[in-house]
Amino acid sequence: MTTALITGASSGLGAEFSRQLAARGADLVLVARDREALDELAARLTSRYRVQCEVLVADLATPRQRAKVVERIVDEERPIEVLVNNAGFGLPLAFERNDIEDEARHLAVHVEAPMRFMHAALQSMLAHGHGRIINVASVAAFTPRSTYGAVKAWIVSFSRWANTAYRPRGVTVTAVCPGYTHTNFHERAGLPPGQEGVPGFMWLDAPAVVGQALRDSARGKAVSIPSVRYKAIVAVSRILPAGIVASAARRGR
Repeated sequence: MTTALITGASSGLGAEFSRQLAARGADLVLVARDREALDELAARLTSRYRVQCEVLVADLATPRQRAKVVERIVDEERPIEVLVNNAGFGLPLAFERNDIEDEARHLAVHVEAPMRFMHAALQSMLAHGHGRIINVASVAAFTPRSTYGAVKAWIVSFSRWANTAYRPRGVTVTAVCPGYTHTNFHERAGLPPGQEGVPGFMWLDAPAVVGQALRDSARGKAVSIPSVRYKAIVAVSRILPAGIVASAARRGR
């Protein structure tokens, strides 16, 4: 029986990863800050799919809380076969006006936490010769977009290298790069629905994003970009001048 650990599991893409993995028969370790939301999700998934759901409350911006997650990952008696690094949050794009401590927490959640969790998971996965790691990035990784684009670019670059290094040893690493997706991410960033400044055709549905991500992970792909429209956007962004791409990336949050 596979056990999957998902960070940011209480809502959005994290909750959708939890649902689809449970539907495939995986037991789950659900990680997030909101115990009530985690308990509700665990109860629903346990009742519907008859899987085991463990709740682990942790704020990944805090070293001691990250250490709790690492301790669970390295538990040899309860190995993690699938790791989904999904937790994240957005900040305003005006870096110079942001609180630098908020920026440091942003960096810790998006880069340090996945790096530490991957390092911990690889010990058991490589020893057993199998495992999957999914790192949720963004199409922002391919555009100049303040520190959010920068941390997502790190995730994509590191995942590409890690997949090359560890896939021959049975462990795949996939960076998932969705575009704007219908979740509560933008509401948490302070933007009510309909006020994100993004046209309707640019939006994706979370079930489709996660389904494609899981299929690409099973195929051993290093980068998963759900939907043809975003594949085209990424391709075009690579040949346009940086100023034009940066200007376009300022739309929405």
